[in-house]
Amino acid sequence: MGKHLAAAGGLVDDEPELALQHARAARDRASRIAPVREAVGVAAYLAGDFAEAAREIRAYARMSGDQSYRAVLADCERALGRPENALRLVAEALEGQPDDEELVELQLVEAGARQDLGELPAAALILEAALGGRPTPAGLGHPDLGQLRLATAYADLLAARGEEELAMDWYGAIAAADPDDLTGVSDHFLDDEDEDDELDGDELAGGLDEDDDAEGDVLVGADSDGSSVDEPTTAPTTVTAELDDDEDDDEAEVDDVDEGALDDVADDDIEAEVAELLGEVPPPPVERDHSRLFQQATEQHPPTN
Repeated sequence: MGKHLAAAGGLVDDEPELALQHARAARDRASRIAPVREAVGVAAYLAGDFAEAAREIRAYARMSGDQSYRAVLADCERALGRPENALRLVAEALEGQPDDEELVELQLVEAGARQDLGELPAAALILEAALGGRPTPAGLGHPDLGQLRLATAYADLLAARGEEELAMDWYGAIAAADPDDLTGVSDHFLDDEDEDDELDGDELAGGLDEDDDAEGDVLVGADSDGSSVDEPTTAPTTVTAELDDDEDDDEAEVDDVDEGALDDVADDDIEAEVAELLGEVPPPPVERDHSRLFQQATEQHPPTN
């Protein structure tokens, strides 16, 4: 159990699906240990299995009494198409006087749920209040990551409302205050650059005259004396063989995880697991930086609205 839990913690950032397999294996061996249920919930959330994430996080909260995942649970409800449930959970959490970090997460979920319900003005009011009331791009200054995430959500909302120019002003202000691009706003400027590149390509293509096209027709399929050249009728087999080998390797890796890695436990590991179950050794800690958790989930499963 301990080995699988440690593997889940090490893989959850880069390979959440594989981390989820290990966390489930740990749950199969020790389902009554709260941190195990927590690990499954976190891995499922990052892997996009929001139904399982909600079940496991609720189980963890009942077993441990820890209510710090309220915003994550509300976000799961929103992802499952139940924005009303998400709003109810947010309201309950706000009554409990959450700390600043959790408050940001709750405000983001609340605004997103209002958007899901088509209540864009209400969503805007939530984000504007969180940003200090009547916010402007020039007044953003040098905020912390929480404020940057709220500002990014506000810019996204403006774009959804059709206020593209104002949204781009906000993205520019956020980018200036976020040199490490923790918010991912640089993607909006990359889209503009891609459009410019496409336009340049169209202009180049349009600049070719008929003579150039004719010359190209002569060159394709002809050798130097103008006679036709037979084109190969089959693709090179080397590439196909390499692809087949890669697929075989991938299948072998999956088989190793499903059958070997998840069941092969050494004697020392068994002793360590028994010690854990008896409470002699605490299980490996689970990532509890919820702001980072939300950020990872947003990157891997961007909002559809």
